[in-house]
Amino acid sequence: MEEISKNQIIAVLSKIMDLSRGKDIYNSGNVADIAIKDNNVQVTLEVESHRAKAFEVIRKEVEKAINKIPKVTNGIVILTSHSVKSSSKSINETVDKKDNKRSVVVESNIKTFIALGSGKGGVGKSTTAANIAVGLSLEGFNVGLLDADIYGPSQPRMLGISGRPRAVHGDMIAPMKNHGISMMSMGLLVPDETAMIWRGPMVQSALNQMLNNVLWGDLDVMIVDLPPGTGDIQISLAQQVKLAGAVIVSTPQDIALLDVVKAMSMFEKAGVRVAGMIENMSYWKCPDCGRVDHIFGQEGVSLEASKRKLPLLGEIPLNIDIRQASDAGTPVVISSPMSIQAQSYRDISKKLIEFFNLKKRNNL
Repeated sequence: MEEISKNQIIAVLSKIMDLSRGKDIYNSGNVADIAIKDNNVQVTLEVESHRAKAFEVIRKEVEKAINKIPKVTNGIVILTSHSVKSSSKSINETVDKKDNKRSVVVESNIKTFIALGSGKGGVGKSTTAANIAVGLSLEGFNVGLLDADIYGPSQPRMLGISGRPRAVHGDMIAPMKNHGISMMSMGLLVPDETAMIWRGPMVQSALNQMLNNVLWGDLDVMIVDLPPGTGDIQISLAQQVKLAGAVIVSTPQDIALLDVVKAMSMFEKAGVRVAGMIENMSYWKCPDCGRVDHIFGQEGVSLEASKRKLPLLGEIPLNIDIRQASDAGTPVVISSPMSIQAQSYRDISKKLIEFFNLKKRNNL
């Protein structure tokens, strides 16, 4: 089948005028990127921050025009700005803790937002987020999972979801679903091989659109899988939604715990309470002899949680089944429900239900 060419997209963009500049949007430099894969098209528009609101009309016009191109399966247009005042402010300046004002009002059909964060990458935070989300779903809750790791999205693979989201109701897109979870990720919106070389304001805009331009539906809880560290995404999320709380994931290794302190400080400054800590890769148990080895250290997270008067929500073992299940797109709570590791995730999910007093909509 003949594929769509970049020149076809450019030809369409060249016909859409930016009347305030007297030029079409392509030749005026508003097109930051065009990505095409399997007849799915994503166009990224970039404008000055003070023009972003007015340019939303053009964004919708572009999206409509692209979806009219023959053979386009799904066309998505992302609007970003390259000068945002809040990007240079600290968390204390951008989040008003007293009256809890947020710069964007997210649809009120999501009852509770819980963020999963980590100080360092590679500690298993995304795997933990996927298994907790499915664990909550198995308890009867309507669960959404937002993959907020713009640069390194992994939830599509973790949940076995592929393809592109479909457009609904004009400028909205539908989340994709599997294992009872509604999920959205930049990994569903851009080709796998595309590097996300975006500045901070562009990343903030992408997060905003995944929150507000996705038809999430009625959710009891939204799990937000944050990128590691303390950056633009974490600050933007604190601005845009009222987080019920955060959960910190770490290995017991000293080097990982050093960065946990920074993550804790960030949430504290943003006025977000920390529900507790999870020790991932806590120990390895030999399947043949039963010997237990603490490969990354022992009780590091437990001691840190105790020092901060936070609950230790769970200890997840280092186990090959977790990795294989994640790679296969079926979280271990489903693939091996009776295993120790699956039960550990289920126990954490139950503790979060109690801590946040989560309620099911059908019980209201």
